[in-house]
Amino acid sequence: MKIFFLFTFLPFLLSAFEQAAASAHYDKILTHSRIRARDQGPNVCALQQVMGTKKKYFSTCRNWYQQSICGKKATVLYECCPGYMKMDGTRGCPAVAPIDHVYGTLGIVGATTTQRYSDMSKLRQEIEGRGSFTFFAPSNEAWDQLDSETHRNLVDNVNIELYNSLHHHMLNKRMLTKDLKNGMTLVSMYNGQKLFINHYPNGVVTVNCARIIHGNQIATNGVVHVIDRVLTSVANTIQDFIEFEDELSSFRAPAITSGVMDILGRPGHYTIFAPTNEAFEKLPRGVLERIMGDKVASEALVKFHILNTLQCSEAITGGAVYETLEGNTVEVGCDGESLTVNGVKMVKRKDIVRSNGVIHLIDQVLIPDSAKQVIELGGAQQTTFTDLVAQLGLASSLRPEGQYTLLAPLNGAFSDDTLRLDQRLLKRILQNHIIKVKVGLNELYNGQELETIGGKLLRVFVYRTAVCIENSCMVRGSKEGRNGFIHIFRQIISPAEKTLHEMLRNDKRFSIFLSLVKAADLDDVLSQPGQWTLFVPTNDAFKGLTDDDKDILIRDKNALRNILLYHLTQGVFIGSGFEPGVTNILKTIQGGKLYLKTVNDTLLVNELKSRESDLMATNGVIHVIDKLLYPAELPVGNDQLLTILKKLIKYIQIKFVRDSTFKEIPLTFYNPSITQLTKLIEGEPEFKIVREGETITKVIHGEPIIKTYTKIIDGRPVEVTEKKVTEERIIQGPEIKYTRITAGGSDNEEKLKKILEEEVTKVTKFIEGDGHLLEDEEIKRLLQGAGTEYTKVTKVIEGEPQIIEREIKKVHLEG
Repeated sequence: MKIFFLFTFLPFLLSAFEQAAASAHYDKILTHSRIRARDQGPNVCALQQVMGTKKKYFSTCRNWYQQSICGKKATVLYECCPGYMKMDGTRGCPAVAPIDHVYGTLGIVGATTTQRYSDMSKLRQEIEGRGSFTFFAPSNEAWDQLDSETHRNLVDNVNIELYNSLHHHMLNKRMLTKDLKNGMTLVSMYNGQKLFINHYPNGVVTVNCARIIHGNQIATNGVVHVIDRVLTSVANTIQDFIEFEDELSSFRAPAITSGVMDILGRPGHYTIFAPTNEAFEKLPRGVLERIMGDKVASEALVKFHILNTLQCSEAITGGAVYETLEGNTVEVGCDGESLTVNGVKMVKRKDIVRSNGVIHLIDQVLIPDSAKQVIELGGAQQTTFTDLVAQLGLASSLRPEGQYTLLAPLNGAFSDDTLRLDQRLLKRILQNHIIKVKVGLNELYNGQELETIGGKLLRVFVYRTAVCIENSCMVRGSKEGRNGFIHIFRQIISPAEKTLHEMLRNDKRFSIFLSLVKAADLDDVLSQPGQWTLFVPTNDAFKGLTDDDKDILIRDKNALRNILLYHLTQGVFIGSGFEPGVTNILKTIQGGKLYLKTVNDTLLVNELKSRESDLMATNGVIHVIDKLLYPAELPVGNDQLLTILKKLIKYIQIKFVRDSTFKEIPLTFYNPSITQLTKLIEGEPEFKIVREGETITKVIHGEPIIKTYTKIIDGRPVEVTEKKVTEERIIQGPEIKYTRITAGGSDNEEKLKKILEEEVTKVTKFIEGDGHLLEDEEIKRLLQGAGTEYTKVTKVIEGEPQIIEREIKKVHLEG
């Protein structure tokens, strides 16, 4: 039975302790102050005083170790804790202050002005007599700071006005600080007037936003708490104040139209930072008109000024973040005697207490992101981007009713060379940073493609701790505005233009690696669409490799493929997308593992530094290295191959197991697509190089429809013949491709053969006589300049055709 009672009663007991603890912040802070002053003797408390003021606090740990309050230097004072006294010749405060009635206690705590006014107003007899009272007694400094007119009116009418005012500071029961719970409303001894209690986690206790600076001085007939200001009557609601305050007419209008004003008339514990008319006048007219004309934006603006918690100025001793009714947060702090909002001194008048909260008047309008246009979301670190967008005329294309996403690079991403580019080129670069649709961070996924206003498609890559678009990764700071999102990026985004194969072919640093790729019949892999990460060794990695060595490598195609495919992994892995300092294990196409990590913004591959990272291709990314990679666990069984590899690879010990062989790697790890067919057209030939990885398209012309009409051109009538041609584009495959080049004469043909002799890389078939089969970019250039006597034909053998597109072309023949 006892056990049953214990378990039944325990939750209630714990709940009671939790509630007591939650409402006793003042007492906890006081206890900490005693501990900090224990070296000074018994019953001594350590306080902090803001330099240049008389304000003293029993401090939180944060303020104590920062040695500042509200950003101002604070000195340490040691005083007797409330209720204790010093004794001559002894350390600390070993004596207990004498206990007296409330009137006498006012003198003990130094509230002598309140004591004198109690005597003048005939309140003395009451607070010396029987009863149980709580007196929130203004300090002498509080009376000195009272508005002179109000002060004079009280003193001139001591029997009524002063007497009633003092009663307004009293409760008809004793309440210690532990009894004063946050959000509590008490009834004073004057005319049922209410007193609003707030008890904050930093130990500050306020009564109608007046701070208790000396609490819990026990009297025989109650308790005295000294407060830092004189209390005035609390009238009506926040709504009533805004409706009748002339200085808030500009704020009143959107508060009414948005329906928020009704909220401010309801019971609650609100804090409102109300911008004055002067604050609204500071806004650009266009911005103000746009927000006021948009009900959603104006409602967001009004709600962004309202907290759902009551924050008196005296309770704010450091910066803290609070959620607004709009949903986003503001930082409320202090700078000496001034309140700050988001780090800016803007509070003109503070602590206007009303029945459902407190009002602070500010001289700046707070505009939430949700009420801003997307171009207005850029912060101080993105000004280069936003300024360029405006200067190059792109801002005007971001319509208020549209939906966009800005990918804004940091200021440091724009080098001097970039800023000196031709404006047309710079505009195209910026267009690559504006997406046609509104896409939030949580809507991005790996493999997603986003279309820019310039028509480019950007790829999204999502990693464990990063989100990247093409070569650039995001940093914190994404924001949502009225017509779009802005995401912040480390670098300028450069959309890929070429395949991996084209990039290698156009860079002489990779000529040896590319020749080995070709010898291993891996060209198609790097040309076809896909998602690859390729670690490319420069020619420096092959120093010491002789032609004979190269021939040995090429003859053993299986070994060569194993070596080369150890440099290739499935998936696009951006160097800046890796979590710094963490090793990432990637499985290669060869089957071995690569170990990647970034250290000081440098990518390490098997502990080898990448000399250049994140070179984006349409089918992957290249990371440049200056050493040949080799899987340490893969043995070599051939003496000649071992000798060659030892020449090239000195950073690991290569295993040798005689007669061991490399596994065969079939080229089934990628799906080759079909090559494009260029139709031979009568007349002047059209030349087009056909590359592996492109789609074969056959064009079939339908019967033309001819129509003649008259058109005015340059002020004169011209007869125009319109020819309609229907085309069907047909896919065919799989392909066997070959190329034929014919020349107008034998001399020209011989000349062309000589020009192209070094460029020809592959011959697969001949059509109707002799001819070379070509597929190199340089050949394309040569042929384009060779004259009209050369014709190129590309043909596809086999494959079931499929109609993929029907198009009607109109040709105008003006006569």
